[in-house]
Amino acid sequence: MKKHKLPQTTIARLPVYLRSLVMLANKGEQIVSSEGLAQIAGTNAAQLRKDLSYLGEFGTRGVGYEVDQLVNEVSKWLGLLRDRTVIIVGLGRLGGALVGYQGFSQKGFKVVGAFDRDPAIIGKKVDGLLVQHINEIHDFAHNLPGGVDIGIIATQAPSAQGVANKMVDAGVRAIINFAPITIDVPEEVVLRQVDLSVELQILSYYLQKR
Repeated sequence: MKKHKLPQTTIARLPVYLRSLVMLANKGEQIVSSEGLAQIAGTNAAQLRKDLSYLGEFGTRGVGYEVDQLVNEVSKWLGLLRDRTVIIVGLGRLGGALVGYQGFSQKGFKVVGAFDRDPAIIGKKVDGLLVQHINEIHDFAHNLPGGVDIGIIATQAPSAQGVANKMVDAGVRAIINFAPITIDVPEEVVLRQVDLSVELQILSYYLQKR
């Protein structure tokens, strides 16, 4: 595999391409044209061909792409050829729903730990996972073979930075923050901020322009 970095916009589209390719594979399709794949993925053929060109040389002019080969290549670039371990901190409505979401395991993301600071739920099980105190994150991660790949923060805003610090100290290598506050992590830790209220405000902007 080439070791160059992909453009952020291309990275954002790769999971959509993969989802579309898996859907085609499940239907028994073996070949797909750039136009056909682009239509399913909600983009245009020129953009799709440009994105895939970053991954290598695939497809045959006038024929299309081999679906299984492209599934493998996109999965490889997304780091999905191995399972990823995930912990979730904050077992409110959002965190509890994420623990029980079956789509994670179907895509190779295994939720292995659930943490909170509320004594009322610590020691109880949520979808088969024992809820532990957030102070246990470090020991849990270090006792887990291979450590924890991804941490999801689903706490209230005031707690988010402290939780992120605990994750970093535990060796968690990537964090998704759902709390409505910006957090800081070391440069070597991958961080994604997902604030649903911000997304709603962006949608509101586009609605007023219609």
